[in-house]
Amino acid sequence: MLKASVAIVILAAGKASRMGESGRHKLLAEFDGVPLVRRCALTALGSDAACVIVVTGHRRREIEAALAGLPVTLVDNPDYEDGMASSLIAGLSSKRADDADGILVMLADMPGISIAHLNVLISAFRNSGGKAIARAVSCGKPGNPVVLPRSLNHVILRLEGDVGARDIIKMSGLPVLGVDVGDAASLDVDTTEDILATGGEMKN
Repeated sequence: MLKASVAIVILAAGKASRMGESGRHKLLAEFDGVPLVRRCALTALGSDAACVIVVTGHRRREIEAALAGLPVTLVDNPDYEDGMASSLIAGLSSKRADDADGILVMLADMPGISIAHLNVLISAFRNSGGKAIARAVSCGKPGNPVVLPRSLNHVILRLEGDVGARDIIKMSGLPVLGVDVGDAASLDVDTTEDILATGGEMKN
């Protein structure tokens, strides 16, 4: 039996409004000398996913420059200010996502997510025959990333505003497989303090 194929959609379009008036972008902060958005993409590329799609928007040119040379599909979301739903739709609408049995939604501001974490999520999804949602949890508390089956594509395409995978899960009616990946499931960086506390260095 063929394994269910998974496309990773990395959401990297947001304005990072909680960074304040500094004008710096959290996804360009460096961890071990690598911009966070590139680190995230490298992690995704190292996984068992069939392809990696990165949705850009705010400061698109700088984000794309940070991803230079990587075999990812770049999708511009001109409506990124409308909220996360527009980025999910943009990623799902990419031709590379068309044939995938599942979409792994990955946030670009979670430095703790590893290749192993992504692979265990993909494995859980495949073990369900591509019929269940696989969601990262930490001590039972829901987090990210999340793998959404193809059957939910029509739901995603109807989303509006600043809603994401959590809202889709609530309305899906599908079984949800919790995959414990530890603290990484809930560790995102929204402020300069967050970035420094997780070993990052602000750049731009």
